[in-house]
Amino acid sequence: MQRYKSYALGQWIDGEGVETSLFNAITGEQIGELSSKGFDYAAILNYGRTTGGKVLRKMTFQERGRMLKALALYLLERKEKYYQVSAWTGATHVDSWIDIEGGIGNLFANASLRRQFPDLPYYVDGSAAPLSKNGSFIGHHIMVPKEGVAIHVNAFNFPVWGMLEKIAVNFMAGVPAVVKPSSVTGFLTQVVVEDIVASGILPEGSLQLILGSARDLIEHVNSSDVVTFTGSADTGLKLKSNPVIARNNVPFNLEADSLNATILGKKAVPGTVEFDLFVKEAVKEITVKAGQKCTAVRRIFVPEELIDDVQKAIAARLSSVVIGDPATEGVRMGSLASKGQVQAVRESVELLTRSQQIVYGDLDHFEVTGADRQKGAFFSPILFRNDDPFVNTDVHNIEAFGPVSTIMPYKEIADAVELAKMGKGSLVSSIVTPCDKEAKEYVIGAASMHGRILVLNESCAKESTGHGSPMPLLTHGGPGRAGGGEEMGGKRGVLHYLQRTAIQGHPTTITAITEQFQVGAAMPEANPHVFRKHFEELVVGETVFTHKHTVTETDIVNFANVSGDNFYAHMDETSLEGTIFERRVAHGYFILSKAAGLFVDPKKGPVLLNYGIDEARFTKPVYPGATIGVRFTVKEKVDQEKRSEEDIAKGIVKFLVDIYDETGETVGIATILTMVKKLDQSK
Repeated sequence: MQRYKSYALGQWIDGEGVETSLFNAITGEQIGELSSKGFDYAAILNYGRTTGGKVLRKMTFQERGRMLKALALYLLERKEKYYQVSAWTGATHVDSWIDIEGGIGNLFANASLRRQFPDLPYYVDGSAAPLSKNGSFIGHHIMVPKEGVAIHVNAFNFPVWGMLEKIAVNFMAGVPAVVKPSSVTGFLTQVVVEDIVASGILPEGSLQLILGSARDLIEHVNSSDVVTFTGSADTGLKLKSNPVIARNNVPFNLEADSLNATILGKKAVPGTVEFDLFVKEAVKEITVKAGQKCTAVRRIFVPEELIDDVQKAIAARLSSVVIGDPATEGVRMGSLASKGQVQAVRESVELLTRSQQIVYGDLDHFEVTGADRQKGAFFSPILFRNDDPFVNTDVHNIEAFGPVSTIMPYKEIADAVELAKMGKGSLVSSIVTPCDKEAKEYVIGAASMHGRILVLNESCAKESTGHGSPMPLLTHGGPGRAGGGEEMGGKRGVLHYLQRTAIQGHPTTITAITEQFQVGAAMPEANPHVFRKHFEELVVGETVFTHKHTVTETDIVNFANVSGDNFYAHMDETSLEGTIFERRVAHGYFILSKAAGLFVDPKKGPVLLNYGIDEARFTKPVYPGATIGVRFTVKEKVDQEKRSEEDIAKGIVKFLVDIYDETGETVGIATILTMVKKLDQSK
């Protein structure tokens, strides 16, 4: 029997006595014990802030992203170990895949977000705001890492995914974490953290693990910290209501279990692909992780004329689900996480039986393959039927956190919307329909009470990730009962761990702070030409002032011939009445192309290629006779890592292309992206 320890203050630590005994959910055998009694939570949080946070805050987003990628690759190589331990939680291989590889996938996804951030430790948010008449005083926003710790209190159902999906985001932001998983399945979390610590990939103090009771952990948080909680709404509310949270205005993200709904569209009748998809998805949501998912379907709404067909189809499919030891061939559903969960789910089912009827499943009589039903934490899938969900409303208030769901009828899509919203806020809902019109009616009607809505049909079924799968680049959370918080969400999730601050000053000063060129800032002339400089040698703000070119009608005709763009405003002066143009006008793309001819230095040099244009705008008509020039300015620099030893060391440089006419007024503006070779090829 193993003694599971916590990792804090730079070492593996153990609490006093035995606080929690740990059991194999399949066999009922004791596998270990743990305790957090005697832990100094004030010291643990301070260690994260001062040790891990200090290093993470100095790292750039590019460095943090590469750190996450390295960690993901490291854990992926060791995943088989985690599968073996995951089986002790009652999980099948599919269940474990969601938890383990889904969690590692979050690391990869967040690592890729580095491309959306600058090569700085902080983020420059949005665009500059002009604050003065002559442009000598502007405002901007920067977002810097919070100087606290992210405290993650996680649920028992996803001991790996629950940790990795959260720490991936706070690490990307430059904030350390203290993870407090559920004691019931925290032994799996500990195995993963053990490898993370051994890898040395994370700076010391970045990640601390607490196994056991949180005790007075929340009492020691401050305004720089962020607390997240995943689990029951009641427990989450208790934590969120702690006076310390309110007094210090500590950001608190609550993601609570919710009464998620799936809807069968009226057009998805038996015989359609969508009807079969609906039945398959509903059964999957009941049985995957034995229904122990915050996103699992608890309420199934179907057209009243189809309720018997759907009930028969779901029951038939459930009858083929083999329950038992996941190590036994043919088993498709394992156990609940613990005997305590069996009792809790049973109590909820018994409450629901007061207002609705069980049409499939039996609490006391069901077969278990390869294991002893009495020793393990097994539970039969239960399908209820509720023929009057507007009157019998327990189903909209009581959640059985296991393989339990209720099928109910509706008349029109509007009724399905109202029924779904009676769950008082859900993490996710789904509608399965071949009809985009009814999909739109449901989505727009139900969106205000749901964090995510899946629309499933034949066209997307092969690649759909399903009702129950939150995705790293989309928000995970929901209003009302679901907690009112958001997790993940790609770039949005990272911003939760940053402090937004407004800054004001002269454009030159704001350029120096943001390391992004601001219009109105000093523009020292580049010498030599910027295309002759390597990545490290370029300075934000330095500018090439090009020669000028007078636009002619011949230019316009030649460009039309080359491009095939014979739009009337360029080619037919007699058609301009009633337009904004005084006479035939030069193509915007000619102006941009000619600008390139003016600012490019053609000789071979450090610039490897131009691979894109952002934010191109044509702001003033250019007529024959106008003379244009270009101010070509280094706008921003973003480092790139080498993909291999043979790869060329390079970075991305964004140049501002400001095209102006003889009056000095801008006629076109764009940002071009170039790949520029580094002077130091070892990096």
